[in-house]
Amino acid sequence: MSALLEVRDLSVSFQTEDGIVRAVDGVSYRVQTGRTLGIVGESGSGKTVSSLSVMGLTRGPRCSVGGSILFGGRDLVAASGDELRRVRGNDIAMIFQDPSSSLHPYFRVGDQLVEAVRAHRDMSRRRALERALELLELVGIPDARRRARGYAHELSGGMRQRVMIAMALVNDPALLIADEPTTALDVTVQAQILELLARLQRERGMAIVLVTHDLGIVAEMADDVAVMYAGRIVEQAPVATLFDAPEHPYTWGLLGSTPRLDRPREEDLVAIAGRPPSLVDRPGGCHFHPRCPYVRDAHRRVRPELEPVAGDRDHLAACLLEGSTRRALWRALRLGATPAELRAASAAADAADAEPKP
Repeated sequence: MSALLEVRDLSVSFQTEDGIVRAVDGVSYRVQTGRTLGIVGESGSGKTVSSLSVMGLTRGPRCSVGGSILFGGRDLVAASGDELRRVRGNDIAMIFQDPSSSLHPYFRVGDQLVEAVRAHRDMSRRRALERALELLELVGIPDARRRARGYAHELSGGMRQRVMIAMALVNDPALLIADEPTTALDVTVQAQILELLARLQRERGMAIVLVTHDLGIVAEMADDVAVMYAGRIVEQAPVATLFDAPEHPYTWGLLGSTPRLDRPREEDLVAIAGRPPSLVDRPGGCHFHPRCPYVRDAHRRVRPELEPVAGDRDHLAACLLEGSTRRALWRALRLGATPAELRAASAAADAADAEPKP
């Protein structure tokens, strides 16, 4: 089955006074109609930049974009500005991270929704306003007509986020990109927004790219997951596979730093050591090696590529550890092994790999 969106070897770099920032470096993924891809990683991993590139919002005199972004068979990287404007907001829409900075403070909410409709459709202002009110009601805003006459600052954070969702959906896009759609919202409102997105996806059959640092949201919403680190995807898998049998030490770190209901409340979360690398001067070899507890000397020189895990074409990992070593370490981590026990498990797995095969 052909994908609605197919990103191939995408690279995005910015020229700065400090040097070239390689924000995205060789990223590839596919999104099918009706499915959700979750993109996770720390701040600065390239999640948002890769998504903005799909919208054509990284273009500029100091930005270089390579690779291809195929949407419905069209390469958006090679598309002209006019072609992108026809696609952006119509076929592909985006919910930005901060609705307070995305909604104009000087214009009424309804006027901004009407503008989004009329930018892509030959429609009277009256009919466009009816469409806007219909969407405001659809996303659960009470007294939609009165709210449409108001300004963004008169709405709560949850309502502003609902307005952003309505604006994104007003032209029935085939693909919705949601960049941290629940940031700065309380837990109850987060659950409402996620439930709303899931319901709208079921009703409209659209594809979703969900950009987040919250693995709990990924577990609830996504069908597939791509884990990004230092501008690259280091692991990619169906969501159930990623949570049950992750293969990259960075993914283990993300999972270990996430609170879980099946763990004792007094159990400490495990932080990932060190800091994210500079995208101007990234470490050689595996970019994660300065923070990896299981690093080997060769990992500082050789850069790993995404490869299938144990022959599974749907599960890819970019790690130089032997597969048996990774699986032994993950088993030990799930059992709550101490650092000393993890070192012993790693050494035992390495020794087993080194033994001559009959």
